[in-house]
Amino acid sequence: MFELRQVLDEALQRGCPPTVIAYNRIDGPGSSLDLREFQQALWSLPDGLREMTGGCEWSRGLPRTVGITIDTGTRIQALPLQAGLVGVRSIEYGTEVISKRGEVLPTKENWLLKILEIFRLSGVMFVLQNLRAGIQSAGLGGSATATTGVCILANELAGRPLSNVQLVSMASRIEQDFGVSITGTQEQSNVVFGGVTDYVWFPWGVPGCPESGYGASLRFELMAHDQYSQLESRMAIFHSGHARPSTDVNAVWRHALETPGGYQLHARKLELAYAFREGLRLQNWRRVFESIEAYRQIRTQLCPAYMDGCVEILGRAELHGCTAFPLGAGGGGGVLVFSPDPVALQSLRKDLMTVYREIPFHIRSAGHELINLPQD
Repeated sequence: MFELRQVLDEALQRGCPPTVIAYNRIDGPGSSLDLREFQQALWSLPDGLREMTGGCEWSRGLPRTVGITIDTGTRIQALPLQAGLVGVRSIEYGTEVISKRGEVLPTKENWLLKILEIFRLSGVMFVLQNLRAGIQSAGLGGSATATTGVCILANELAGRPLSNVQLVSMASRIEQDFGVSITGTQEQSNVVFGGVTDYVWFPWGVPGCPESGYGASLRFELMAHDQYSQLESRMAIFHSGHARPSTDVNAVWRHALETPGGYQLHARKLELAYAFREGLRLQNWRRVFESIEAYRQIRTQLCPAYMDGCVEILGRAELHGCTAFPLGAGGGGGVLVFSPDPVALQSLRKDLMTVYREIPFHIRSAGHELINLPQD
């Protein structure tokens, strides 16, 4: 057991409590392919297995997601609590749960608290606060960001017993299996690894790497840090003002996977996700645009409710030669707008700002930051 009351008391007196800042992501074509059932249903052993670490043409038929790390997210601090207790408090949601270590019930309300118990922590309260007040998740992967950040901080305080891939797997499974949301591994991987990154999913582990398992991916950085401004100038996020549970849409997509027509539509996403990946890598902005358009159309065909609250934003975007993509499952209300032409995007931004709230962002190369860690 890691009894932390005294060391955290001392850290707080010095003004340096252990902290993790976990960042959100922008998804795009490929989002939903990271869900557990999709990874498994659409995966098959790739050709050229021995050349997997070379060029990426071999991977175009595999499930993948591109994650773009941005500077919204959650700050998580470890503060002292009475010895023998563990607690989690959310500033944004005004909630707090506390339990004796060893007595945390496996319920939805305790999903973060259970992580502290798994790592055998004691005498600690994790306090979570969004970096930007009022936006909550906005389709940016907020619940997974919080879950993964808690896993990372708990892992640090326990002396790093788990690897990065194990943390991805743990965060994903706990969030889904405790009924918090239907999730995969993209948001969790983003918090651990960050950047503008292509994740090729391996639901049973990477062939030839027996130590890997669920949560494993091959990762390819698509842009260097000095290229981020090129992408930022072509993207913006606005909030539709319409929020609903993302689980509702994810459940419809999962059901469609079990029908012949739905399966064929989902399978078409693989090529579009690859096109999006290559468009970003080559800075072929027209290819990025076309992949976003085609991917959104397939998702809407599978579940029309995906576009609830976003139709007007899309209409305004099209008038300016731009496109729009509800982020995540569209539940959080965040909508990505994109244009190959930065001037057209600026024109659209001025139009949308008269009606909708913009969520400003910058792209980051890291998915999280450690502050005041490791502790002595």
